[in-house]
Amino acid sequence: MASRWIPLESNPEVLNSWAKQAGLITSQHQFCDVYGLDPELLALVPQPVKAVILCFPITDEYERKRKEEDEAMKGQESQLDPTLVFIKQTIGNACGTMALIHALANSDVVLKPGSALATYIEQCQEKSPSERAHLLETTPVFASIHASTASSGQSAAPSADASVDLHYTCFVTAPVKTAREAEVGVSGKEEIRLVELDGRRVGPVDRGVCTDLLQDVAMFIKERYISGSSSMNFNVMALGPPAE
Repeated sequence: MASRWIPLESNPEVLNSWAKQAGLITSQHQFCDVYGLDPELLALVPQPVKAVILCFPITDEYERKRKEEDEAMKGQESQLDPTLVFIKQTIGNACGTMALIHALANSDVVLKPGSALATYIEQCQEKSPSERAHLLETTPVFASIHASTASSGQSAAPSADASVDLHYTCFVTAPVKTAREAEVGVSGKEEIRLVELDGRRVGPVDRGVCTDLLQDVAMFIKERYISGSSSMNFNVMALGPPAE
């Protein structure tokens, strides 16, 4: 990757600082910690949840599965709503910003009109994931927001050249293509899917039918990311209304 940024620290204060600078009205929606993936801890998260961000350790096994899955996706036509905003990651260590943009651009949260993020999302329409990546690279305000929040964490920020084995990914919901009547459920409503958005992937990843975003993400993270891992370096944060 031609350019590299300082990695973002994984905590809600940093994510909320980034989001507020980019244009999120944080009096209405904020990121918060998910303290555990069991039902009693999920129940503490303010509802409704609009998106979930996961910070996880990259392992050889994860990379093997990712490459296999990406290769299989290349030959398939996506059945997801084409209005999903997906951006390829072309900046090193920018996965925190990528996850934030994916979360906010694909949720019905309120952004300040004319803000950096509202403007960027509008400009992304009718552009390919690679074109959106180039637009992100050439929009200095995002590099500035990322740099200011990367240096505001609780621990000392690593250098941009540091080798970091932690990565961010994002989960949102999306309907299937509305034009395909075969995908409409028996109730006549659109089928809602759990979607993983990660700029390192070839595109949005369909993770199956979604009935409750937070609970379905928790189950998926336990089965796909945590099962069999000896690492404790997992952090889950949810986007929703401010805690009362």
